[in-house]
Amino acid sequence: MRWLLNTIYLLLLTALSPFIAGRVLRHGRYRKGIAEKLLGRLPTVNDGRAVVWFHAVSVGEVIQLQKVVDEFRRQTSDQFSIVVSTSTDTGFELAIKRFPDCHVTWFPLDFSWAVANAVRAVRPGLVVLMELELWPNFLDECQRRQIPVAVINARMSERSHRGYSCIRKLMAPLFGKLALVAAQSQANADRLRSLGVAPDHLHVSGSIKFDGVATDRNNPATDRMRELLGLSPSETIFMAGSTQEPEEQLAIQSWLECRKQFPSLRLVLIPRHRERFDEVAQLVRRAGIELTRRSQLPSSIQPTSDAVILVDSIGELSACWGLADIAFVGGSFGNRGGQNMIEPAAFGAAVMFGPNTWNFRDVVRTFKDANACLQLNSAEELTPTLLRLLIGRAERKLLGITAQAAVKSQVGATAKTASLLVEILPKSVRSGPQQRAA
Repeated sequence: MRWLLNTIYLLLLTALSPFIAGRVLRHGRYRKGIAEKLLGRLPTVNDGRAVVWFHAVSVGEVIQLQKVVDEFRRQTSDQFSIVVSTSTDTGFELAIKRFPDCHVTWFPLDFSWAVANAVRAVRPGLVVLMELELWPNFLDECQRRQIPVAVINARMSERSHRGYSCIRKLMAPLFGKLALVAAQSQANADRLRSLGVAPDHLHVSGSIKFDGVATDRNNPATDRMRELLGLSPSETIFMAGSTQEPEEQLAIQSWLECRKQFPSLRLVLIPRHRERFDEVAQLVRRAGIELTRRSQLPSSIQPTSDAVILVDSIGELSACWGLADIAFVGGSFGNRGGQNMIEPAAFGAAVMFGPNTWNFRDVVRTFKDANACLQLNSAEELTPTLLRLLIGRAERKLLGITAQAAVKSQVGATAKTASLLVEILPKSVRSGPQQRAA
């Protein structure tokens, strides 16, 4: 089975090589971590402590993982060496910043030789995967070495469940190998159980995304961004964050239309992917609008009130959401299934997003049940909804207050998740330094 998978992966890699080469040439992506990804040459940890290996795919997962790692270390009195791996350039850069005292590396591609070398080098006592990052050869290697694997903050959308159900006989052994699955909701747990997760290994922990989010707009990071971007507390700020094409264009059109009645309205754009920063900058300039790029501050001139602000940096979205009076959360008019709307809600912004939010189905349901968000059915609704919130200040304030209260009511998943991880630690790992096999 391993070599059959290797053949399939090689064929896919060959087929995708023109696309990958284009990304390398245009955006510089995929250049880093080649030896770690293809050959599994991960660094060996030799500090005398047992190792727990946490994996987060990209930026969003890295942010959530930090909460779990901090709580896990607190509950275990920091007795373990922590390895954090990621799969993307932006995820790796953020992990270096967020985990300065951990061992940060790359996750191997699922070739049998790469995962064998990686697991042999790291020699973890426990592997923890964020959400649902399952790779057959990696799981087989962990099982062969009797290393328990946990999936935390797990989710399974109805769409994904339908796809997995078509190949359930193939997938059931994969899901059945997991020592722990901590699901975000009962609905997610039910879908995962139907695919083969052992019921006694399955728990509903809640969504980690609700824990640890900032709720105070006057926090130091947000205050710094406000000063850096030249925004006044008295200005009304419309922010479109985690956006993909064509959401920036939609936000610009809505902003221009609403400025006819509200000339002091400010617009802040934060694209989801950094390779689109220049593209979005050109989009603004082609519209004849003054542009200020965060990457050019503070060396450049402070933005004027007519300028659109483009936050072309990684890791500052969370702080920027604290600036928003009205927040549009991107990925919801495109094909990504939505992005995290919890952070702007926690700051008390009036939150709206489009119809495509299957990646955050349970979060959206929580907000909709509390009347704490506005979900738009089409892009044509963006401008009139923005205008309505600008005119109806009372409605805008109530939405923000309700959204913040909804977030606060959901906290607690991180502590429960960490406790579940502690419970499944092998006895040999709990009792002291792990006996490492070559």
